[in-house]
Amino acid sequence: MVSGALVAAGALLLAACGGPDRSASTGQPDELRLAIGGESEEGYDPTLGWGRYGSPLFQSTLLTRDADLRIANDLATKHEVSADGLTWTVDLRTDAKFTDGKPVTAEDVAYTFRTASESGGLTDVTALKEAVVVDADTVEFRLTAPRSTFINRLVSLGIVPKHAHGPEYARKPVGSGPFTFVQWDQGQQLIVERNEGYYGAKPAFRRVVFQFTAEDATMAAASAGQVDLAAVPSSLAKTPVPGMKLTAVESVDNRGIMFPYVPDTGRKTDDGLAIGNNVTSDLAVRQAVNWAVDRQALVDGVLEGFGSPATGPVDGMPWYEPSSAIAGNDPATAGRLLDAAGWQDTDGDGIREKGGVKAAFSLLYPAADSLRQGLALAVADMLRPVGIEVAARGVAWDEIDKRLHADAVLFGWGSHDPTEMYNLYSSTQAGVEYWNPGYYANPTVDGHLDAALAATTEDAAIPHWKAAQSAGFGPAKDAAWAWLVNLEHTYFTDECLDLGTPQTEPHGHGWPITSGITGWRWTC
Repeated sequence: MVSGALVAAGALLLAACGGPDRSASTGQPDELRLAIGGESEEGYDPTLGWGRYGSPLFQSTLLTRDADLRIANDLATKHEVSADGLTWTVDLRTDAKFTDGKPVTAEDVAYTFRTASESGGLTDVTALKEAVVVDADTVEFRLTAPRSTFINRLVSLGIVPKHAHGPEYARKPVGSGPFTFVQWDQGQQLIVERNEGYYGAKPAFRRVVFQFTAEDATMAAASAGQVDLAAVPSSLAKTPVPGMKLTAVESVDNRGIMFPYVPDTGRKTDDGLAIGNNVTSDLAVRQAVNWAVDRQALVDGVLEGFGSPATGPVDGMPWYEPSSAIAGNDPATAGRLLDAAGWQDTDGDGIREKGGVKAAFSLLYPAADSLRQGLALAVADMLRPVGIEVAARGVAWDEIDKRLHADAVLFGWGSHDPTEMYNLYSSTQAGVEYWNPGYYANPTVDGHLDAALAATTEDAAIPHWKAAQSAGFGPAKDAAWAWLVNLEHTYFTDECLDLGTPQTEPHGHGWPITSGITGWRWTC
């Protein structure tokens, strides 16, 4: 519930602000106020990872994805890939300028990619061997090996100005995107203004204010009319808010259970962390969990209907293979799988055992995440009738970091880039940060994933991405994960604000809803 004090505080703040400025020509608000979370604590430098979800806002990218996730040009006028997949040639538009008035050049583009590849930031440009300026409006990216997913670097990496990219850039960014930076009060708000020199379709709003508030304060601000767009959890999405409509956006933002895939043999990481679990390493247990969980009930009960059952990490994406899924849930099948594998309730306590080991494991989730808590508790209830005991434990991330190779963890992923699928399932990524923490390995799957990555184009990679799912890691085969739900991202939107057709959104870091912000308009 939203406290009366918070609503009153929001109303007082709105009154103090005097209401939004209005355009002299249209009479509509000139300022857009958003409470959509996602403050970038590291700042707004694309070479360190800013903008990889949604729009980089201040910066332009070479390519973009439209509402249907199809590739379209932005700074680029065209791009070509050599037959061997090693050279990507990009031609640039010549009318783009940074907000300090200087032109965007091929050298700026090459510098951005070189810097990102050397920074060790969150944007993966490890395949880049060199970025070379061919002429004033042409850049060549030369790769160490063919990489079908390099197209996503052209989509996500915002271009920074070489002449203005220094230690303070992340806090005071300069770019050629639709908005220009004005002010960042960390932990409170970010203020941006329309870039009047932008080469593309100009936003309808002169100023945009991002307010950084927790869930309850965001709801209070929406109720008080203090914001025009508010991101809210699904648990609050059915609360009526005067003057606002609910906008639910499909996403590939998923939640799933990662299983430690190998048994506990005393093996440890180089940092001394335990690896393996003698229950989840059993194929029958992993498959039984996948069959026993009622995903539609999770959507209806935990997500309040705002979502869909998940069968894999890339549901609905062009590289998803539907045949890898299992149909619905069937506790009876789960029981038969456990029986056949020798898991029996020999002592009558309702929990199966095998070789003296109980079919019991911990399921960790971040303690501050109420949605993951709801999913974890519901899953535990669903598995108890088939004889599997799950201890759902909310803990801090630093505790998860210590236990993620030995305990099941309820993670969230979801990307427009299939590289994420590679990272989650390739044996080469086992134990690398949060990638493949369960140490899953299947040579057949590795072969398909490697072939997908090494394809020369995104289209050529798709059959290999699909084969990796149907050949091994899906719930009917290795069942390396039990994927639970895909979220719908829920927003309260001013009744007069038209967001157009939003993209299917990725994982909720950053501001994925802003990918179409230049097309937003007032309708009244």
